[in-house]
Amino acid sequence: MLRSLHLLGWFWLWVLHSPGRFSPAAGKEVNTAHYRDRVKSMFYHAYNNYLENAFPYDELRPLTCDGQDTWGSFSLTLIDALDTLLILGNVSEFQRVVSVLQEGVNFDIDVNASVFETNIRVVGGLLSAHLLSKKAGIEVEVGWPCSGPLLRMAEDAARKLLPAFQTPTGMPYGTVNLLHGVNPGETPITCTAGIGTFIVEFAALSHLTGDPIFEDVARKALKTLWKNRSDIGLVGNHVDVVTAKWVAQDAGIGAGIDSYFEYLVKGAILLQDEELMAMFLDYNKAIKNYTKFDDWYLWVQMYKGTVSMPVFQSLEAYWPGLQSLIGDIDSAMRTFLNYYTVWKQFGGLPEFYNIPQGYTVEKREGYPLRPELIESAMYLYRATQDPILLELGRDVVEAIEKISKVECGFATIKDLRDHRLDNRMESFFLAETVKYLYLLFDPDNFIHNNGSSFDVVLTPYGECILGAGGYIFNTEAHPIDPAALHCCRKQKEEQWEVEDLMKEFYSLKRSKKFAFTRTSDNKWEGDRHKESSDASSEDWKGQKGSQQKGRKKFRLLSCPNQPFKSKLAVLGQVFLDNT
Repeated sequence: MLRSLHLLGWFWLWVLHSPGRFSPAAGKEVNTAHYRDRVKSMFYHAYNNYLENAFPYDELRPLTCDGQDTWGSFSLTLIDALDTLLILGNVSEFQRVVSVLQEGVNFDIDVNASVFETNIRVVGGLLSAHLLSKKAGIEVEVGWPCSGPLLRMAEDAARKLLPAFQTPTGMPYGTVNLLHGVNPGETPITCTAGIGTFIVEFAALSHLTGDPIFEDVARKALKTLWKNRSDIGLVGNHVDVVTAKWVAQDAGIGAGIDSYFEYLVKGAILLQDEELMAMFLDYNKAIKNYTKFDDWYLWVQMYKGTVSMPVFQSLEAYWPGLQSLIGDIDSAMRTFLNYYTVWKQFGGLPEFYNIPQGYTVEKREGYPLRPELIESAMYLYRATQDPILLELGRDVVEAIEKISKVECGFATIKDLRDHRLDNRMESFFLAETVKYLYLLFDPDNFIHNNGSSFDVVLTPYGECILGAGGYIFNTEAHPIDPAALHCCRKQKEEQWEVEDLMKEFYSLKRSKKFAFTRTSDNKWEGDRHKESSDASSEDWKGQKGSQQKGRKKFRLLSCPNQPFKSKLAVLGQVFLDNT
């Protein structure tokens, strides 16, 4: 079989550089401005039809021009599309949708919701929109980004998910009732991705709100998976969250596992966490040793490493993009080229593709307009500027418009062999597929900022740098500004250090311009015309009380050699030194 894979790989590399079925302009330079405009038109064709025919339901049914609730009755497409609106430059519609969501979305409902999907789509979408609110021209409240209505909505949604984590292992159930918690008869079987895909959103919430519970449960779930990996370093794709016994023992990089690996890398970057990156790098070695064959990745038995399924799943197409984030560009490009050949064969990626046979797998012939291959193309183009990545973007636009476009939106392709359509347009089409396409063709988008421009924001804890770039996309393509995590208090010790630095620098006598005071409910209020608040400073000292006595004393306005977790790591921040 391995010889067949090797020959097949060379065959596909030859095919890749031949004109494809959906590459009418193969060999010609891709006009990025032209395709950027076409992607924007695609977005509005889908978005406007959702508003006209499906809102307030979760998703559009494009063949019957109506809507349906799918993941919990949240007007999900509207939440998922919100940050895409700003990336496309539509500030006014972003502002309107924020008002609509604040007035119309309620999480106190008797609905069984997917813990995984609610996190990545709802919590992630609201967090991203919250952090982009100021850029979108919304008048943010005092204390932003450490407070705000969208942040409170994200926190409310996340708290509805916390009961799912109350298991003996700390690994969450897959489904939770938003009103009543986990149902008594809920199955304890959850996929690996459904356990390990929380650290990006939950850590961001903890850092922004000051409540450590979210990051704590996400980390415990990650570490439990790590603890239960096999002796050869692999994890299966379904596990019992009560007993920690593996129920499905197929190991790979695709469905059921995918975003667990993604979040180890992105969590490590977001939090500057060496432990998370070390976990991924160990997994990466095992994946290369047991699942990689000629730049394809197969499925193997997690304990033995023997091949169980020689298939490529469309969800695996995120992997080259993830490889690019750790600098493994050459390997990423070779794997990407393999996946691109499959696209050229069908005008889309079938859910399952039998690698030795070179064809689709029965009952897995569909393409629900997934974003993963485009996501990898966007990352790799930023890293390499290789024009073949723009060609992929061009082919995607041509294929989707030719096969999937209907009067009321874009329909899921039920079967790539004959292009039959299904009556569904998933919210990720607007959250991810269109967004990654647009960013591929828009090199000057603010998302691609290299740090040459940024905003300075005054928070209750001092000045903070935002919008300098380095955005971390969650697995639903909602961008999180990593610098925002350093704007707000995470632990009291860090709060005190920030206060000491700011106290020395401002001497608390410059607060005629803007003073912050602490309210009884532990919130902050600002008064632009208030005189120096020496009294409130003394009150705050009293609230610290004896807890402050035990902490280390550092020379003010110096950069002491502190543990990494307590350093002020805001992007672009300068430590003042009186030497």
